[in-house]
Amino acid sequence: MGFRRNRRHESEGTDHRSAGTGTGTAYAVELRGVRRSYGRGATLVHALRGIDVALPRGSFTAVMGPSGSGKSTFLQCAAGLDLPTEGSVRLGGTELTGMNENELTELRRSRLGFVFQAFNLMPALTVEQNVLLPMRLGGIRQDRARAAELLARVGLEGKGRRRPAELSGGQQQRVAIARALVTRPDVVFADEPTGALDTTTASEVLGLLRDAVDSLGATVVMVTHDPAAAAHADQVLFLADGLIADRLPRSPATTIATRMTTLTTSPGYRTPTAA
Repeated sequence: MGFRRNRRHESEGTDHRSAGTGTGTAYAVELRGVRRSYGRGATLVHALRGIDVALPRGSFTAVMGPSGSGKSTFLQCAAGLDLPTEGSVRLGGTELTGMNENELTELRRSRLGFVFQAFNLMPALTVEQNVLLPMRLGGIRQDRARAAELLARVGLEGKGRRRPAELSGGQQQRVAIARALVTRPDVVFADEPTGALDTTTASEVLGLLRDAVDSLGATVVMVTHDPAAAAHADQVLFLADGLIADRLPRSPATTIATRMTTLTTSPGYRTPTAA
């Protein structure tokens, strides 16, 4: 079951969410000259070595790369979970560099959504309460109608009173997607969202993320190791040794897998040094 298509969003292009942030920017995520290092001296690790990328609103971007290529650090810096050593990160036109932890926490609660491999649902809360949790934590009026609408969109109509333990893994990830969308965030960050799911269920969940972009105008940034998952995205960024080594427009899984193989076997490829 997918989201109902919204023709208004289709006709307005990628800039339709700019009114929400008051910036007018066409980009949901911008990283400029971003570097991130850990440790010092002999233990110094360069996780990101100079990332320059701007992701349009209403787009779906997959981030791929071998273990240690910088994927996780990229996601953490883009989402304000970690701050770069150098460079600038903007979300919806808002500069994150220089924000204190309280400001970053408020931004993440109100303007970002997250979908994790392990679902990260609260077992003591009902499905509806889990979906509404970002509103509750952000001090926003809890909109039960909004929660019911999103649960219906992800195929869980009438299951709002159940507990996560009563649901399958795929259903729990659908709850997580509804939760990520409930505040109408600028960006949804998904970290290996299908890693714990079987192939059929994974395809259904990815279809929901794809439809959230197409019909709700959401912006999704997804880290994945799976070419089949990346095939749902508008573009694929390939990271290697802390740099964007390549990119592809929307492509079949076989093309993406071939490009990954070419990347990691090319003469200039260096052994990864960062998680």
